[in-house]
Amino acid sequence: MSGAALTEAYERFHRTGPEWGADQLTNHGPMAVEVLVRRGRAEVVPRWVDAYIRRLDELPRATGEITDASWPEALGNGRRIGDWTAYITRQLAEQPWREVFATWWPRLLPGIAAGATHGVIRTGHVVRTLLTTEGNAPTLDELGHALAFWAARSRSVPPASAPAGQLDPQAALDAVPRIASQQGNLAARFGQLTQGSGWPASVGRLRPATIPGQVPDRLADLVAAATLRYLSHGHGQPVLLVHTATAPNAVLHALPALPDDLWAPSLTAVWAASAAIFAAYAPPQAAAPGPAPTLPAGPGAAAEVLDRAVAHGDEHVIKFTDTAAEVYARTGQADALAAALRASTLIPSPRD
Repeated sequence: MSGAALTEAYERFHRTGPEWGADQLTNHGPMAVEVLVRRGRAEVVPRWVDAYIRRLDELPRATGEITDASWPEALGNGRRIGDWTAYITRQLAEQPWREVFATWWPRLLPGIAAGATHGVIRTGHVVRTLLTTEGNAPTLDELGHALAFWAARSRSVPPASAPAGQLDPQAALDAVPRIASQQGNLAARFGQLTQGSGWPASVGRLRPATIPGQVPDRLADLVAAATLRYLSHGHGQPVLLVHTATAPNAVLHALPALPDDLWAPSLTAVWAASAAIFAAYAPPQAAAPGPAPTLPAGPGAAAEVLDRAVAHGDEHVIKFTDTAAEVYARTGQADALAAALRASTLIPSPRD
């Protein structure tokens, strides 16, 4: 039943584009339904999709052809989302998905900030499904749509030093300087991450992974650090700051499908992306102390927080709560669940 719910949802969302509205907001539908199904809430998927899909635009039509020779010049061209979708879904229909994925991941990694990291996040969600189920045509198509969105919206993070320091992820994140003016869109904010801002050196303070086997733990620690910092800094920009945690979590879930020589570059890229968003949107000071969210007790605490996220209904809250629940399962830190509850108070419910 759960597989059928996800397949049907994917088929419905593949008639829609990866963005919607004049502000080019990201279509989170496929990501949220993957969480709902994986977390055992498949029964709510049809109703959730019915409510969410009304806001979306149709999938843009192809206007030309992207080929194996011409793809580099089409990278980052958002007007060619339809062309990119046709090109990559065709490859996935003709070749094993792991081969296609391993080919495109390093090509797209330099543009990891695509769609404010939604390209890599959408990719991580569907790869998680492909690694645990036998991929059917709609699921393979979802990988194609995710990679196509990433390619069409490819955006690099401002140049920074590679990790070469001694700080663990939480200390490294805390050491990232904030931009002088936290105003404007992502491009305007990233434009302030210059050499003079202290940005490049701050990124290099992270302790590197010297062998591939260290990368999963370093990524898991980064996900935990960003989740916990949302509890104290999420008020700065409640929606954008969830991606400081969900982007590295997407990379963490993608690692098993990648050759291990791509693991360290993936950590470097997503650390820079998370740090850039934190620098651009997290306020310099933590929120003033206030009443802590009331946490459920006992072994079912994470499940109850997930139920609250489903009842809230917002796609960012659902995805962030999934990440926070994984942090809680790995670390036992109740503040991870508190961060998820804080997101549900900072981000309006679509049902209000």
